[in-house]
Amino acid sequence: MSEDPVTAQRLRQGLPIFVALASILLVVATMAALYLAREILVPVTLAILLSFVLVPAVRVLRRLRVPRAPAVLLVVVIVFGALFGIGSLIASEASQLASDLPRYTQVMRTKIKDLRGATAGTGTLSRIVDMVQDLSATLQPPPAAEVRGEPGSRTHPLTVELTPARASVVDTLQTFAGPILHPLATTGLILIFTIFILLQREDLRNRAIRLAGGSGDLRRTTAAIDDATSRLSRFFLAQLALNIAFGLVIGLGLWVIGVPSPTLFGVLAAILRFVPYIGAAISALLPLILAAAVDPGWSMVIATAALFLVVEPICGHVVEPLLYGHSTGLSPVAVILAATIWTFLWGPIGLVLATPLTVCLVVLGRHVERLWYLDVLLGDQPALSPPEIFYQRMLAGDPVEAIDQGWQFLKERALVTYYDEVALAGLLLAQEDLSRGTLDRARQEEVGAAIRTVVDRLGTAPVGRRSRRGSGRGPDTETAAALAAVGPDRKVAGIVLEREDLAPNWRSATPVLCVSSRGPFDEAATLMLSQILARHGLASQILSMAAIRAGERPENPDGLALICFSYLEPVSLSQIRFTVRQARAAVPGVRIMVGFWRERDPATLERLRRATSADFLVTSLNEALSAVLGACREPAPPRLVPAPVGTPSEAARPAAA
Repeated sequence: MSEDPVTAQRLRQGLPIFVALASILLVVATMAALYLAREILVPVTLAILLSFVLVPAVRVLRRLRVPRAPAVLLVVVIVFGALFGIGSLIASEASQLASDLPRYTQVMRTKIKDLRGATAGTGTLSRIVDMVQDLSATLQPPPAAEVRGEPGSRTHPLTVELTPARASVVDTLQTFAGPILHPLATTGLILIFTIFILLQREDLRNRAIRLAGGSGDLRRTTAAIDDATSRLSRFFLAQLALNIAFGLVIGLGLWVIGVPSPTLFGVLAAILRFVPYIGAAISALLPLILAAAVDPGWSMVIATAALFLVVEPICGHVVEPLLYGHSTGLSPVAVILAATIWTFLWGPIGLVLATPLTVCLVVLGRHVERLWYLDVLLGDQPALSPPEIFYQRMLAGDPVEAIDQGWQFLKERALVTYYDEVALAGLLLAQEDLSRGTLDRARQEEVGAAIRTVVDRLGTAPVGRRSRRGSGRGPDTETAAALAAVGPDRKVAGIVLEREDLAPNWRSATPVLCVSSRGPFDEAATLMLSQILARHGLASQILSMAAIRAGERPENPDGLALICFSYLEPVSLSQIRFTVRQARAAVPGVRIMVGFWRERDPATLERLRRATSADFLVTSLNEALSAVLGACREPAPPRLVPAPVGTPSEAARPAAA
């Protein structure tokens, strides 16, 4: 039965729409399941996250030859006992604070009056105070006389008294015992799940490996799961230790300042700091209000604000990078989005768990191949490689952004390294699009012009590293990823030759001729090569192959010591051999370098070296720079006189052979 071509084409065209709809339905179904099953999923999630924190303690006891079950029970009992103690302390402190609040009412009223008097009845602050007072008067209950409908009151409403029916024993238990039993039941579930997760850790790991598709590559998947588990454990332990230290410092500081219930606010600060970005600000709100209510002046409020403004930046920008890197591995947008979604699904507990849960998803995305999209969506690493980012900016016609990133890169690495690992690799991507026919002539010229703009601007950077001359600000995420990908500079990157260091035949004004094959991308690669050589003490001329064929000749051909041919796009081997032979015939005794910026296979390079009879065959600008710096200090080979017409010269004879 033959398939209708029209129907098949329509199915192919509509397939992306069906995939998008299926993805949306899957996301909606997942969120609905998370919302409806939150009563079960929240305890399980808390138990899993708690197990990451407790695993190191269990391992320590296991190394001391304590059996697994007693080790797990001992750690869990200690931790949950500490949690119950902290909960009791919070309840006691909150009760004491509630009983003391009426004493601070008069101070607040006095401050409001003083604030109102200071505004002199005008200005934004005065209008805000008036609005607050109007709202307070509106929300206050009416006088008791009006409610009872006494004759002296303005109204005489009809009094109706509703008497509720007698509640049953079950209703009474639900009313009074429900708010107590529900947290206890949740805590019991967390306790049970934590114990069983710690006891069955290896079995659960094996099941996770099977679900991740690791039965085919057991070693790789096991290493990935173990690495993810250890990373999460270290991260959660570091975050827990930092937040506890933050709470201790805040509590101690509030105690020194004189704010009531410093222990309560210290514990709240430690808990709320798990909330990204806004947690510390929320934890500072209540102490500030209480300090304003307690102190008749403003010194306690200022001291409390200064405490949070000093401690939080130190924790966030000094201690956190030392403990677990510069970030949690999440993009800022992902953190905010995750906090919003998890709060909507699971309420306040979801806000606290948003960052840990999202970190788990990102780690899974980096280690489990099927979940790679999680790292792309939520991680802070660039979604594109440095060459892809460079090429994308050239396509977008935005060389300024590429120049800014290049300057950041050059604070840590040499320009030749940036050209090799980023710009030249981006040129290869452009050449691949050109070979596929996806770039028209106008687009080629635009991309080539953008690349030349970047090269001209970055060419003004000093030779070698510039890290000590920078602004002191760390590189952005894209630059940091590029620096990590390229590795260190080569030793030749910082060498600058003087005229006295050169061999006699290299001391002309322009001893090097750089020849581009064809097209704007080859011209850009040749410009990079010429610029790198000039920055290291060797001036060069640039000519295109089309200009040479049109009759243009280099200046002072007798002063040439090296001719560099640049090939970014694939060309025939016979054409390269013919070009090298022509160069040797035109300038006898000159050395020839051929740059195949695309080829990386050693066997192919060796075959090309024998076939082209070039003196140097390189695949990167670093290799070209190393070869030239080595050759320019060697004694000059004897310059042969051209043989009569019809007799092959000594220089051309090996090529002909």
